[in-house]
Amino acid sequence: MKELTKAEEQVMQILWQINKGFVKDILEKMPEPRPAYNTVSTIVRILEKKGFVGYTAYGKTHEYYALVDRADYSNYFLKNFIGSYFGGSFRKLVSFFAKENDMDIHDFEQLMKYVEKDLKEDGGLTEEHEQ
Repeated sequence: MKELTKAEEQVMQILWQINKGFVKDILEKMPEPRPAYNTVSTIVRILEKKGFVGYTAYGKTHEYYALVDRADYSNYFLKNFIGSYFGGSFRKLVSFFAKENDMDIHDFEQLMKYVEKDLKEDGGLTEEHEQ
């Protein structure tokens, strides 16, 4: 999987949101000032070549949809980000985040409760890991 440019990611975010659509549908969801139709069309074709987007053809018109799941790309991006900026250490990322946001111990404990809750709901935390 390749990392997306800002423009490519913006288009993918919209496709993930709308599930499938034509270039005009993607363009309508973009903030003002909107890029030209041809610009969005070019970005979508680049995403297609990168394997992120597929399409259904209706004559000369194409309806596009994501081939890469949002969660899969998020996981890939975060792993690369942590690898590039924090030597692959999630602990260093959390430490940096806590320092930069001037978190006190209460804030950190609240954050840990949210993480534990999410992990339990996703099935990623067992009784063994809680102790």
